[in-house]
Amino acid sequence: MNIAVVGTGYVGLVTGTCFAETGNHVVCVDIDANKVQMMKDGKVPIYEPHLDVLFERNIRQGRLSFTTDLASAIKDAQIIFLALPTPPGEDGSADLKYVLGVADDLGKIITDYKVIVDKSTVPVGTAEKVHAALARNAKEDLFDVVSNPEFLREGFAVDDFLKPDRVVVGTSSDRARKVMEDLYKPFVRQGNPIIFMDERSAELTKYAANAFLATKITFMNEIANFCERVGADVDKVRIGMGTDTRIGKRFLFPGIGYGGSCFPKDVQALAKSGNDAGYTFQIIKSVMEVNEQQKTSIIPKIKGHYGNLAGKRFALWGLAFKPDTDDIREAPALYVIEELVKAGASVTAFDPEAMANVKKLMGDKVTFAKDEYDALQGADALIIATEWALFRTPDFNRVASSLKDKVIFDGRNLYELDEMQKLGFTYMSVGRNPVNVPAKANA
Repeated sequence: MNIAVVGTGYVGLVTGTCFAETGNHVVCVDIDANKVQMMKDGKVPIYEPHLDVLFERNIRQGRLSFTTDLASAIKDAQIIFLALPTPPGEDGSADLKYVLGVADDLGKIITDYKVIVDKSTVPVGTAEKVHAALARNAKEDLFDVVSNPEFLREGFAVDDFLKPDRVVVGTSSDRARKVMEDLYKPFVRQGNPIIFMDERSAELTKYAANAFLATKITFMNEIANFCERVGADVDKVRIGMGTDTRIGKRFLFPGIGYGGSCFPKDVQALAKSGNDAGYTFQIIKSVMEVNEQQKTSIIPKIKGHYGNLAGKRFALWGLAFKPDTDDIREAPALYVIEELVKAGASVTAFDPEAMANVKKLMGDKVTFAKDEYDALQGADALIIATEWALFRTPDFNRVASSLKDKVIFDGRNLYELDEMQKLGFTYMSVGRNPVNVPAKANA
């Protein structure tokens, strides 16, 4: 098929590249001329494992191209995916100005039948708004609007797209249904379903899924916080819970809160949609409140250990909101940095992929290290904010010799308590008993 993808952010670029990988001809459109030129030159503007290989191959083989010209991009396309940003407004609602703006532009230029697909995460009722925007300038027999939410995990997006658990398609048109079914058949050969439903249900499915996962993470963080007060071990609780097949073991790892481009924005948008419909999501409201507190839950532990933080220097491992991405949107590490700097401390950070993005955002608030050990030199303690594989098995002798004191505040529970005790570290994690070395702790 000939496909146009409007928007080359995280979702748009993965979508376009993966459709090209299965033999389709894809044109990606973006208004950022510098970014388009960068992609034409074969450079991937985001970090996502394995995306670069597919990206380069499909450009080389002529199935993937880029332009700033919307009209030329959609001229031969049977399907047009809208993968545009829907940033949260001040009231928490998803801002649809980009989606509806492009829909209005498309209505002026389509001359033959197109399937217009909302790939962005959008509130219930958006398909109808997109339809109305198109219909202002285009005959209604020239298009159908479909909701096709994405369920991509950053760090695993290529695999998630090529081998989806399910594909959700919201449409009331038999013609559009057939087009979408043909498009996705190569991705579900192992029997995973293409689930067809109405547009509103498809839009809500995405929000409901993300809100549930955010709730699961947040519930475990609350259990971890309680464990710290009663002397229980959250890792043992997590394992005991996760073996119950009704609960499952995924998304039960406690930490310093969730971040990223999806969970915070989508949970907030669902809560706002509920308010607009006269319904209050009590659970979701609590999830947002607890997660906001959880992002800086490590700070009281640091202050409890040191008292006054003025003049202290901390090494920070991890800046991205999760490993295997350079995405720093709502990353807990940024909130930790802000609190430390506010308290008069300084931070030297290392992240395998996200340092350039943080430098643009935070400037001189952070010093950046060349590697994880460089960040430790002369620091009072180490703080772990992202669970990159690189940080899971460090050279602890080198860590100890680089730090002023053998102190680690672990926001992701990377290390075993027994190991930290044996190595002589003062070690504070999430939902587990602290490991203290009295001589150091009282120094």
